[in-house]
Amino acid sequence: MVWLLIFPLLTVFHVFFSHIEKREGIELYDWLLEQLPVHNVSLPVFLFIWGAALLAIIRCVKSPQILLLLLWSYLLVSVSRILCIWMVPLNPPPHLIPLVDPLTNFFYGKQYITKDLFFSGHTSSVFIVFLGLEKRVDKAFTLFSSVCVAILLLVQHVHYTIDILAAPVAAYLCYRLARMIVYGWR
Repeated sequence: MVWLLIFPLLTVFHVFFSHIEKREGIELYDWLLEQLPVHNVSLPVFLFIWGAALLAIIRCVKSPQILLLLLWSYLLVSVSRILCIWMVPLNPPPHLIPLVDPLTNFFYGKQYITKDLFFSGHTSSVFIVFLGLEKRVDKAFTLFSSVCVAILLLVQHVHYTIDILAAPVAAYLCYRLARMIVYGWR
């Protein structure tokens, strides 16, 4: 069932993100971003993200329950992000350097998306993998990856600090709801 919901969502991404790129939002004052020098760290960001994703795929092959839990979590985070981005129109932080990743740009279209801000999808996605995996070493790696992605996104000025701080909270809530869907109300 979750696949029937995810595929239409992926097709809607391009239209939704094209729309939000055209609308005007507000620019937030972010003390932390003002302190950080701006650097293009796209490569390390995506090494951490795709490293966590590869680990998740390997673990999901052995455990369909983890796959189901991660898919539901991703679906709920994606829907939550769309709602939050729709309700909180923001302009990108000053000095933003767009992230370059051919895999995610496939779903977003050829233009760089800079206004998908509140809350960070990159941070929340890696954090969901951390929550969903079971082995201690897997959790340590994906938690480390989540923190690194969060810091690097700030260094590249891709997100405001509030976007990064909200991401694990939103991911956790979506993960808990996904657990209820997959395992029942226990």
